[in-house]
Amino acid sequence: MKPKTEAELAQMVAGLNEPVHIQGGGTRGVAGPGRAIETSGLSGITLYEPGALTLVAQAGTSVAEIEAALDAEGQQLAFEPMDHRGLLGSSGTPTIGGVVAANISGPRRIQAGACRDFLLGVRYVDGMGQIVKNGGRVMKNVTGYDLVKLMAGSWGTLGVLTEVSLKVLPKPESSVTLAVQVPEAGAGIQALSEALKSPFEVSGAAYDPDAGQALLRLDGFEDSVAYRSDQLKSVLSGYGDVAEVTGSTNLWAGLRDVAAFHNQDGDVWRISVKPTDAPDIAARAGAERLLFDWGGGLIWALVPEGTDLRTRLGAFEGHATLVRAQSDTVTRLGRFHPESTGVSALTKGIRQRFDPRGVFNSGLMG
Repeated sequence: MKPKTEAELAQMVAGLNEPVHIQGGGTRGVAGPGRAIETSGLSGITLYEPGALTLVAQAGTSVAEIEAALDAEGQQLAFEPMDHRGLLGSSGTPTIGGVVAANISGPRRIQAGACRDFLLGVRYVDGMGQIVKNGGRVMKNVTGYDLVKLMAGSWGTLGVLTEVSLKVLPKPESSVTLAVQVPEAGAGIQALSEALKSPFEVSGAAYDPDAGQALLRLDGFEDSVAYRSDQLKSVLSGYGDVAEVTGSTNLWAGLRDVAAFHNQDGDVWRISVKPTDAPDIAARAGAERLLFDWGGGLIWALVPEGTDLRTRLGAFEGHATLVRAQSDTVTRLGRFHPESTGVSALTKGIRQRFDPRGVFNSGLMG
Protein backbone atom coordinates (compact mmCIF):
# COMPACT_ATOMS: atom_id res chain seq x y z
CA MET A 1 0.00 0.00 0.00
CA LYS A 2 1.53 3.25 -1.15
CA PRO A 3 -0.74 6.28 -0.70
CA LYS A 4 0.05 9.42 -2.66
CA THR A 5 -1.89 11.84 -0.44
CA GLU A 6 -2.58 12.23 3.26
CA ALA A 7 -6.31 11.82 2.63
CA GLU A 8 -5.71 8.55 0.78
CA LEU A 9 -3.58 7.30 3.67
CA ALA A 10 -6.28 8.22 6.19
CA GLN A 11 -8.87 6.31 4.18
CA MET A 12 -6.57 3.27 3.99
CA VAL A 13 -5.98 3.24 7.74
CA ALA A 14 -9.67 3.71 8.56
CA GLY A 15 -10.44 0.62 6.48
CA LEU A 16 -7.80 -1.65 8.01
CA ASN A 17 -8.94 -4.92 9.54
CA GLU A 18 -5.49 -6.38 10.15
CA PRO A 19 -2.09 -5.17 11.43
CA VAL A 20 0.31 -3.40 9.09
CA HIS A 21 3.89 -2.23 9.35
CA ILE A 22 5.04 1.25 8.39
CA GLN A 23 7.87 1.63 5.88
CA GLY A 24 9.66 4.80 4.85
CA GLY A 25 12.67 4.30 2.59
CA GLY A 26 13.20 0.70 3.68
CA THR A 27 16.81 1.31 4.73
CA ARG A 28 16.62 -0.17 8.23
CA GLY A 29 15.14 -3.57 7.46
CA VAL A 30 12.52 -3.23 10.19
CA ALA A 31 9.48 -5.21 9.15
CA GLY A 32 6.45 -6.44 11.03
CA PRO A 33 3.18 -8.32 10.68
CA GLY A 34 0.88 -7.75 7.73
CA ARG A 35 1.34 -5.64 4.65
CA ALA A 36 3.49 -2.52 4.52
CA ILE A 37 2.17 1.00 4.32
CA GLU A 38 4.86 2.85 2.37
CA THR A 39 5.17 6.57 2.95
CA SER A 40 7.54 7.21 0.03
CA GLY A 41 4.57 8.34 -2.07
CA LEU A 42 4.13 11.32 0.25
CA SER A 43 7.12 13.27 -0.99
CA GLY A 44 8.28 16.82 -1.51
CA ILE A 45 9.45 19.95 0.32
CA THR A 46 6.29 22.00 0.87
CA LEU A 47 7.89 25.05 2.49
CA TYR A 48 11.45 26.27 2.92
CA GLU A 49 12.22 29.69 4.39
CA PRO A 50 16.01 30.01 4.78
CA GLY A 51 15.67 33.37 6.55
CA ALA A 52 13.38 31.82 9.15
CA LEU A 53 15.54 28.67 9.41
CA THR A 54 12.43 26.58 8.78
CA LEU A 55 11.72 23.67 6.44
CA VAL A 56 8.51 21.67 5.99
CA ALA A 57 8.52 18.40 4.06
CA GLN A 58 6.25 15.43 3.52
CA ALA A 59 7.35 12.33 5.40
CA GLY A 60 8.46 10.38 2.33
CA THR A 61 10.85 13.08 1.15
CA SER A 62 14.40 11.75 0.85
CA VAL A 63 17.00 13.08 3.25
CA ALA A 64 19.25 13.64 0.22
CA GLU A 65 16.70 16.00 -1.36
CA ILE A 66 16.40 17.98 1.86
CA GLU A 67 20.16 18.17 2.39
CA ALA A 68 20.66 19.35 -1.20
CA ALA A 69 18.11 22.15 -0.74
CA LEU A 70 19.72 23.19 2.54
CA ASP A 71 23.25 23.02 1.14
CA ALA A 72 22.31 25.45 -1.63
CA GLU A 73 21.53 27.99 1.10
CA GLY A 74 24.52 27.16 3.29
CA GLN A 75 22.36 25.39 5.87
CA GLN A 76 22.11 21.92 7.37
CA LEU A 77 20.24 19.44 9.53
CA ALA A 78 22.31 20.07 12.64
CA PHE A 79 21.50 16.70 14.24
CA GLU A 80 23.41 14.79 11.51
CA PRO A 81 21.04 11.89 10.73
CA MET A 82 22.79 8.58 10.26
CA ASP A 83 22.61 6.58 7.01
CA HIS A 84 22.09 2.93 8.03
CA ARG A 85 22.57 1.34 4.62
CA GLY A 86 26.27 0.51 4.92
CA LEU A 87 25.89 -0.91 8.42
CA LEU A 88 22.82 -3.02 7.61
CA GLY A 89 23.69 -3.89 4.02
CA SER A 90 20.30 -2.52 2.99
CA SER A 91 19.16 -0.54 -0.01
CA GLY A 92 16.40 2.03 -0.40
CA THR A 93 16.53 5.75 0.29
CA PRO A 94 16.52 7.33 3.77
CA THR A 95 13.44 9.52 4.27
CA ILE A 96 12.84 12.37 6.68
CA GLY A 97 9.80 10.61 8.12
CA GLY A 98 11.93 7.59 9.01
CA VAL A 99 14.56 9.83 10.59
CA VAL A 100 11.94 11.52 12.78
CA ALA A 101 10.08 8.30 13.61
CA ALA A 102 13.30 6.79 14.98
CA ASN A 103 14.75 10.08 16.33
CA ILE A 104 17.96 9.41 14.41
CA SER A 105 20.73 11.72 15.63
CA GLY A 106 24.45 11.73 14.90
CA PRO A 107 27.67 12.94 16.58
CA ARG A 108 26.58 16.58 16.87
CA ARG A 109 23.79 15.60 19.27
CA ILE A 110 26.09 16.32 22.22
CA GLN A 111 26.14 20.01 21.28
CA ALA A 112 23.15 20.80 19.07
CA GLY A 113 20.62 18.29 20.38
CA ALA A 114 18.69 15.35 18.96
CA CYS A 115 16.34 15.21 15.98
CA ARG A 116 13.34 15.76 18.29
CA ASP A 117 14.87 19.04 19.49
CA PHE A 118 14.64 20.43 15.94
CA LEU A 119 11.12 19.18 15.30
CA LEU A 120 8.64 22.08 15.23
CA GLY A 121 5.48 20.33 14.11
CA VAL A 122 4.04 17.10 12.71
CA ARG A 123 1.05 15.84 10.79
CA TYR A 124 0.13 12.17 11.09
CA VAL A 125 -2.70 9.67 10.73
CA ASP A 126 -3.64 7.88 13.95
CA GLY A 127 -4.86 4.30 14.34
CA MET A 128 -8.47 5.24 13.63
CA GLY A 129 -7.64 6.96 10.35
CA GLN A 130 -7.92 10.48 11.74
CA ILE A 131 -5.57 13.22 10.49
CA VAL A 132 -3.87 14.97 13.40
CA LYS A 133 -1.74 18.13 13.38
CA ASN A 134 0.40 19.26 16.30
CA GLY A 135 2.99 22.00 16.73
CA GLY A 136 3.70 24.64 14.14
CA ARG A 137 6.41 26.20 12.03
CA VAL A 138 8.10 28.43 14.62
CA MET A 139 9.95 27.63 17.86
CA LYS A 140 7.56 29.70 20.00
CA ASN A 141 4.49 27.66 19.07
CA VAL A 142 3.41 25.90 22.28
CA THR A 143 -0.30 25.39 21.59
CA GLY A 144 -1.80 22.16 22.93
CA TYR A 145 -0.07 18.97 24.02
CA ASP A 146 3.50 18.40 22.83
CA LEU A 147 2.76 15.38 20.64
CA VAL A 148 5.62 16.47 18.39
CA LYS A 149 8.32 15.09 20.65
CA LEU A 150 6.21 12.04 21.49
CA MET A 151 6.07 11.07 17.82
CA ALA A 152 9.86 11.39 17.49
CA GLY A 153 11.28 8.00 18.44
CA SER A 154 7.92 6.19 18.49
CA TRP A 155 8.93 4.07 15.47
CA GLY A 156 5.54 4.27 13.82
CA THR A 157 3.71 2.65 16.73
CA LEU A 158 1.50 5.68 17.42
CA GLY A 159 0.68 6.91 13.93
CA VAL A 160 1.89 7.30 10.36
CA LEU A 161 3.77 10.55 9.88
CA THR A 162 2.72 12.51 6.79
CA GLU A 163 4.55 15.84 7.23
CA VAL A 164 7.25 17.27 9.49
CA SER A 165 8.36 20.84 10.20
CA LEU A 166 12.00 21.30 11.14
CA LYS A 167 14.29 24.01 12.41
CA VAL A 168 17.53 24.10 10.41
CA LEU A 169 20.85 25.84 11.11
CA PRO A 170 23.63 27.50 9.11
CA LYS A 171 26.61 25.37 8.20
CA PRO A 172 29.72 26.30 10.18
CA GLU A 173 32.29 28.45 8.43
CA SER A 174 35.16 26.32 9.70
CA SER A 175 35.69 22.94 11.36
CA VAL A 176 38.73 21.35 13.01
CA THR A 177 39.17 17.85 14.42
CA LEU A 178 41.77 17.02 17.05
CA ALA A 179 43.02 13.46 17.55
CA VAL A 180 44.51 12.53 20.92
CA GLN A 181 46.57 9.34 21.11
CA VAL A 182 45.11 7.48 24.09
CA PRO A 183 45.58 3.69 23.92
CA GLU A 184 43.33 2.80 26.89
CA ALA A 185 39.53 3.21 26.71
CA GLY A 186 39.08 4.53 30.24
CA ALA A 187 41.59 7.31 29.68
CA GLY A 188 40.11 7.98 26.26
CA ILE A 189 36.64 8.55 27.72
CA GLN A 190 38.18 10.79 30.40
CA ALA A 191 39.80 12.88 27.65
CA LEU A 192 36.41 13.26 25.94
CA SER A 193 34.80 14.29 29.23
CA GLU A 194 37.55 16.82 29.90
CA ALA A 195 36.97 18.38 26.49
CA LEU A 196 33.18 18.43 26.86
CA LYS A 197 33.25 20.18 30.21
CA SER A 198 35.61 22.84 28.83
CA PRO A 199 34.19 26.15 27.52
CA PHE A 200 35.37 25.42 23.98
CA GLU A 201 32.08 24.15 22.49
CA VAL A 202 32.99 20.70 21.24
CA SER A 203 30.57 19.49 18.55
CA GLY A 204 31.82 15.91 18.30
CA ALA A 205 33.46 13.61 20.86
CA ALA A 206 34.25 10.02 19.88
CA TYR A 207 36.76 7.34 20.84
CA ASP A 208 38.05 4.62 18.53
CA PRO A 209 39.71 1.84 20.57
CA ASP A 210 41.26 0.19 17.50
CA ALA A 211 43.11 3.38 16.58
CA GLY A 212 43.63 4.38 20.22
CA GLN A 213 42.33 7.86 19.40
CA ALA A 214 40.02 10.30 21.15
CA LEU A 215 38.49 12.53 18.47
CA LEU A 216 37.17 16.04 19.17
CA ARG A 217 35.49 18.35 16.68
CA LEU A 218 35.19 22.14 16.88
CA ASP A 219 32.88 24.14 14.57
CA GLY A 220 32.19 27.84 14.05
CA PHE A 221 33.77 30.98 12.67
CA GLU A 222 37.36 30.49 11.51
CA ASP A 223 39.06 32.74 14.09
CA SER A 224 37.00 31.26 16.90
CA VAL A 225 37.76 27.70 15.85
CA ALA A 226 41.48 28.44 15.62
CA TYR A 227 41.51 29.96 19.12
CA ARG A 228 39.44 27.19 20.69
CA SER A 229 41.53 24.53 18.99
CA ASP A 230 44.75 25.92 20.46
CA GLN A 231 43.21 26.14 23.90
CA LEU A 232 41.81 22.60 23.73
CA LYS A 233 45.18 21.22 22.68
CA SER A 234 46.58 22.53 25.96
CA VAL A 235 43.72 20.98 27.94
CA LEU A 236 44.26 17.58 26.33
CA SER A 237 48.06 17.52 26.23
CA GLY A 238 48.25 15.49 29.42
CA TYR A 239 46.42 12.56 27.83
CA GLY A 240 48.74 12.02 24.88
CA ASP A 241 49.99 13.52 21.65
CA VAL A 242 47.44 15.86 20.05
CA ALA A 243 47.28 16.52 16.30
CA GLU A 244 44.85 18.07 13.84
CA VAL A 245 43.18 15.65 11.42
CA THR A 246 42.82 16.43 7.73
CA GLY A 247 39.72 15.34 5.80
CA SER A 248 37.66 15.34 8.96
CA THR A 249 34.33 15.66 7.12
CA ASN A 250 34.66 12.09 5.88
CA LEU A 251 35.92 11.01 9.28
CA TRP A 252 32.78 12.19 11.07
CA ALA A 253 30.52 10.80 8.36
CA GLY A 254 32.20 7.45 8.96
CA LEU A 255 31.72 7.73 12.73
CA ARG A 256 28.09 8.76 12.21
CA ASP A 257 27.41 5.73 10.00
CA VAL A 258 29.62 3.33 12.03
CA ALA A 259 31.69 2.62 8.91
CA ALA A 260 34.15 0.52 10.92
CA PHE A 261 31.49 -2.21 11.20
CA HIS A 262 30.50 -2.25 7.53
CA ASN A 263 30.95 -5.65 5.85
CA GLN A 264 31.98 -7.21 9.17
CA ASP A 265 30.39 -10.48 10.32
CA GLY A 266 28.46 -10.42 13.58
CA ASP A 267 25.58 -8.69 15.32
CA VAL A 268 25.60 -4.96 16.00
CA TRP A 269 24.29 -3.47 19.24
CA ARG A 270 23.76 0.16 20.19
CA ILE A 271 24.24 0.77 23.93
CA SER A 272 23.17 3.99 25.64
CA VAL A 273 24.89 4.60 28.98
CA LYS A 274 26.22 7.28 31.28
CA PRO A 275 29.66 8.24 29.88
CA THR A 276 31.28 7.51 33.24
CA ASP A 277 29.96 3.93 33.03
CA ALA A 278 31.11 3.40 29.44
CA PRO A 279 34.50 1.74 30.12
CA ASP A 280 32.98 -0.81 32.51
CA ILE A 281 30.06 -1.57 30.19
CA ALA A 282 32.43 -1.94 27.26
CA ALA A 283 34.58 -4.38 29.23
CA ARG A 284 31.51 -6.45 30.14
CA ALA A 285 30.41 -6.57 26.50
CA GLY A 286 33.44 -8.60 25.44
CA ALA A 287 32.87 -7.31 21.93
CA GLU A 288 35.00 -8.06 18.88
CA ARG A 289 34.98 -4.36 18.10
CA LEU A 290 33.77 -1.20 19.82
CA LEU A 291 33.20 2.42 18.94
CA PHE A 292 32.29 5.21 21.37
CA ASP A 293 30.35 8.37 20.46
CA TRP A 294 28.60 11.17 22.35
CA GLY A 295 31.49 11.48 24.79
CA GLY A 296 31.10 7.81 25.74
CA GLY A 297 27.33 7.96 26.16
CA LEU A 298 26.80 5.85 23.04
CA ILE A 299 28.64 2.57 22.49
CA TRP A 300 28.48 0.58 19.26
CA ALA A 301 29.41 -3.07 19.80
CA LEU A 302 30.10 -5.79 17.24
CA VAL A 303 29.64 -9.27 18.75
CA PRO A 304 29.37 -12.85 17.43
CA GLU A 305 26.05 -13.75 15.84
CA GLY A 306 23.34 -14.76 18.30
CA THR A 307 25.03 -13.22 21.36
CA ASP A 308 22.60 -12.23 24.13
CA LEU A 309 24.44 -9.03 24.96
CA ARG A 310 21.86 -7.83 27.50
CA THR A 311 22.45 -10.94 29.64
CA ARG A 312 26.19 -10.49 29.27
CA LEU A 313 25.98 -6.86 30.41
CA GLY A 314 23.67 -7.54 33.35
CA ALA A 315 21.85 -4.71 35.09
CA PHE A 316 23.01 -1.20 34.18
CA GLU A 317 21.64 2.32 33.85
CA GLY A 318 20.81 2.58 30.17
CA HIS A 319 19.56 0.39 27.38
CA ALA A 320 20.88 -1.89 24.65
CA THR A 321 19.22 -1.97 21.22
CA LEU A 322 19.81 -4.79 18.74
CA VAL A 323 20.47 -2.97 15.46
CA ARG A 324 21.67 -5.77 13.17
CA ALA A 325 21.13 -9.52 13.50
CA GLN A 326 19.45 -12.47 11.85
CA SER A 327 15.65 -12.51 12.17
CA ASP A 328 15.66 -15.45 14.59
CA THR A 329 17.99 -13.55 16.93
CA VAL A 330 15.78 -10.47 16.77
CA THR A 331 12.72 -12.62 17.53
CA ARG A 332 14.47 -14.32 20.44
CA LEU A 333 16.06 -11.28 22.06
CA GLY A 334 13.83 -8.42 20.92
CA ARG A 335 15.09 -5.35 19.12
CA PHE A 336 14.48 -2.93 21.98
CA HIS A 337 15.50 -3.13 25.63
CA PRO A 338 12.70 -4.54 27.85
CA GLU A 339 10.78 -1.82 29.66
CA SER A 340 10.27 -1.70 33.40
CA THR A 341 6.79 -2.59 34.66
CA GLY A 342 5.81 1.04 35.23
CA VAL A 343 7.13 2.29 31.90
CA SER A 344 5.49 -0.64 30.09
CA ALA A 345 2.10 0.20 31.58
CA LEU A 346 2.51 3.84 30.57
CA THR A 347 3.56 2.86 27.04
CA LYS A 348 0.58 0.56 26.59
CA GLY A 349 -1.76 3.28 27.80
CA ILE A 350 -0.37 5.78 25.29
CA ARG A 351 -0.60 3.30 22.43
CA GLN A 352 -4.19 2.50 23.36
CA ARG A 353 -5.07 6.17 22.99
CA PHE A 354 -3.29 6.64 19.66
CA ASP A 355 -3.90 3.23 18.10
CA PRO A 356 -6.77 1.51 19.94
CA ARG A 357 -7.03 -1.26 17.32
CA GLY A 358 -3.32 -2.09 17.51
CA VAL A 359 -2.79 -1.94 13.76
CA PHE A 360 0.57 -0.10 13.62
CA ASN A 361 3.91 -1.97 13.93
CA SER A 362 2.48 -4.47 16.39
CA GLY A 363 5.13 -6.08 18.62
CA LEU A 364 7.96 -3.85 17.43
CA MET A 365 8.58 -2.09 20.74
CA GLY A 366 7.28 -4.70 23.18
